[in-house]
Amino acid sequence: MGAVELPRGTGDHVTGITPIFGRGGELASLNHLLDQVRNGRSAALVVRGEPGIGKTALLARLVENASDFRILRAVGVESEMELPFAGLHELCGSMLGRLELLPGPQREALSVAFGLSWGPSPDRFLVALGALSLLSDASEGKPLLCVVDDAHWLDQASAQVLGFVGRRLVAEPIVIVFAAGTPFPRPDHLAGLPELFIPGLDAEAAHALLTTVTSVTLDDKVETRIIEETHGNPLALIELCRGLSEAELRGGFALPHSVDLPQRIQEQYLGRLLELPDQAQLVVLLAAADPLGDSGLVLRAAQALALNSKMVSLATDSGLLEIGSSVRFHHPLVRSAVYGAADDGARRIAHRALASATDPAVDPDRRAWHRSLAAEGPDEDIAEELISSADRAMRRGGVSVAAAFWERAASLTPDVAQRAYRSLAAGEAKYAAGDFDAVQSLLVAADIGPDDKFRNALVQRLRAEIAFTLKRRSDAPPLLLAAAQELETMDQGLAERTYLEALVAAIYAGRFGGTEVIEVIARRMAAAPTEPSSTDHTRTLLRGLGLRLSEGYAAGAPALREALDSFKDHPKQLDWHFVAYNLVSMDLWDDQAWWDVAGGQIELARTNGTLSWLPFALDYLAELNVQAGELAQAEALLAEAERIQPGIRATTLPRVPLLLSAWRGDLQGVEASSNVITADAPARGDGSALTYVDYATAVLHNGLGNYQLAASAAEGARAVQELVVSPWALVELVEAASRSGQRANATVAARGLTKMAEATGSDWARGVAARCAALVSDASRAETLFREALELLSRTRMRSHLARAQLNYGEWLRRANRRIDARDQLRPAFETFASIGAQGFAERARREMLATGEKVRKRNGVTSNNLTPQEEQIAELARQGKTNPEIGAQMFIGARTVEWHLRKIFAKLAISSRRELDEALKHRPT
Repeated sequence: MGAVELPRGTGDHVTGITPIFGRGGELASLNHLLDQVRNGRSAALVVRGEPGIGKTALLARLVENASDFRILRAVGVESEMELPFAGLHELCGSMLGRLELLPGPQREALSVAFGLSWGPSPDRFLVALGALSLLSDASEGKPLLCVVDDAHWLDQASAQVLGFVGRRLVAEPIVIVFAAGTPFPRPDHLAGLPELFIPGLDAEAAHALLTTVTSVTLDDKVETRIIEETHGNPLALIELCRGLSEAELRGGFALPHSVDLPQRIQEQYLGRLLELPDQAQLVVLLAAADPLGDSGLVLRAAQALALNSKMVSLATDSGLLEIGSSVRFHHPLVRSAVYGAADDGARRIAHRALASATDPAVDPDRRAWHRSLAAEGPDEDIAEELISSADRAMRRGGVSVAAAFWERAASLTPDVAQRAYRSLAAGEAKYAAGDFDAVQSLLVAADIGPDDKFRNALVQRLRAEIAFTLKRRSDAPPLLLAAAQELETMDQGLAERTYLEALVAAIYAGRFGGTEVIEVIARRMAAAPTEPSSTDHTRTLLRGLGLRLSEGYAAGAPALREALDSFKDHPKQLDWHFVAYNLVSMDLWDDQAWWDVAGGQIELARTNGTLSWLPFALDYLAELNVQAGELAQAEALLAEAERIQPGIRATTLPRVPLLLSAWRGDLQGVEASSNVITADAPARGDGSALTYVDYATAVLHNGLGNYQLAASAAEGARAVQELVVSPWALVELVEAASRSGQRANATVAARGLTKMAEATGSDWARGVAARCAALVSDASRAETLFREALELLSRTRMRSHLARAQLNYGEWLRRANRRIDARDQLRPAFETFASIGAQGFAERARREMLATGEKVRKRNGVTSNNLTPQEEQIAELARQGKTNPEIGAQMFIGARTVEWHLRKIFAKLAISSRRELDEALKHRPT
């Protein structure tokens, strides 16, 4: 049911308040948000509906009912969608005096984003964290209502930030309400927020509205047809009635044909525009061509075109727009209708006038933009001005607007070769902004021009990066390889970085096209000098990976160890090197290096606010926690990644959640995740994902004691000989094969693990190799190997692997009729598995203990004080002595939200203060 504002004093509503027809339920929902905040909880809502349905009127009523709130407003403007943080700046503009109260990185990020200072391009998520802190601070003493109208026309940077803020409001006294049209643009940065859909008015409410906009008594059939054709859209009802004669309203003659509703509404506005004199129409066009609604600029431009005050008055008297302290159109559709209907010549006249009225010292970028839109053809002077604007935009963190400047500059560049390079620069900026469709057309433009090997290689490299980013397609590795080969003679450092990209893409592609690329790169790096390149350590890393993938584990391990040991001396950056070093530390079974790499990258991402990389870093650390038996912590990390970018599991494949389910003995969870991966991986060209499915399936069935199934799955993962997962699968293969009558297979796998352990020398590798060797050794040697495994694994983070060694040793002792000794191993194994939630392995240990004659209670892993993943993480940070603001900064939530969660944590743990956290967490019942 739609909403519409009417003159005060009409209708049957409370005197003095703008009447709204047919919106009782919607108004109650909005008022509930205010009550929720008054009662101590935050609230966020997206009000969705088609143009003219009444969203703006509902927001106005919400504001009227929030007299005890501080009000902040912003409105999305279609022509501002390329201007980064324009909407956020409008919303927060009145609070800029509070910037000094924010932590340094947040303050600097917001200052650069708002153009208050110069600096490196700020990450949008650090800007988001600053905005959350700014709003939270502003709500002290008085609750805050943030109203954002036409949110579908917010610039992408603002939409991303405000969506981030909305999803993290819990205990701050803040309401944030967005009004957004349908359909919503993609990506939808407001996804995940509660929604309220506004339908058309029902017949009764529509009739009541129609009686207020016409004095004519409508024919019943005419009224029914109007309501049906407009689907109860309030604005359409009003505009159509105003456009019909009395005869048409009474008799139904010449009613308009049914067309798209927004188009019909725009036609009504254009009809009013065409009734104006040409000069008054030009005033309206000037206003439509200026995205900021700067009335002073529009009036100066009108003066430059010799448009007198009478023309300005006629324009405003039309009801299309108002020109006061700012320019506001009657409806957002008016602006787009006016600009879209103007011919190219009229638009150029308008932009030329706006450019001449813009001070180049105050706003050079807007002047350059208007000049570019006024140009009749290629113009190098304007193109260079746009490139300067692009550089300034990048320093402000405006990747998307920099891309727009580059794209426009390319179109105005007279020289064909230079135009191709500028199209490539625009494509790279669009790629960074995530606008992959635009990149494709720009790459076509970049291909046009004189033959240029360097440019061709760069174009191919960008095409391959898009292929890998979008779907990890199997054509990405060969494309990246070809680009790297082309770049070798022109830019060695860039070539090596491109080789690394190709190698990482090939590792993920695996059986779907990665093998050939790996072989080529391996041969190339084997022939390369062994010393690092002058720019970075990429060559050392490449050489080690090439040896490892082409000549085997023993050949590659020393070079990879050299690369990993030198990691601490590298400049820390979030790029493909980060992915590679995680893979290397995992392949070398170096749990400490893995912790340092993944943990260091998370710390860097959190410090800098680079949340675009943080979810992937969290995945790597979560995987380490799964292997280490910290399953609750792994789940908390995965939950944090999901909060940062909702839906990320669906786009990156649920690998780590799959392994988490496997360790927990969750057969249904493993099957569900495996089905998703198996169905999606071929289309994505992600062969390594299928290997991961086999490995996780082997872990699951070893835990459940289904050794034949475990052996089959482990053999599948081992056979493809991929990095990381294939070596890990050997552990599962030894245990499963030794328990299912496949001793020869188990022995071969155990020997392979021993050779790997000798090559890497890590305690984790040596410990699991000793355990597996014990499983295939005779009695005279097995016990020595089991004890060696326990000693080595006790020095690592891998307590789950230590527990598996205790379980295997206890099983061996029981079979040797040494029941008392067996209990000494089985009891701690059971306690570990039960406490971490590894139910399959815990049940195996419990059955073995029963077989020794020891009574043991079966545990289901459910306790009365279970913490959620987010609560687990907050509790751990509080346990470390972090303050609420520090926890909030790390978790990307407000300090009050931290306090709210801590109260819940204290209640669940039956404690009253932080001082008791350590003991309570240590001694939780399992």
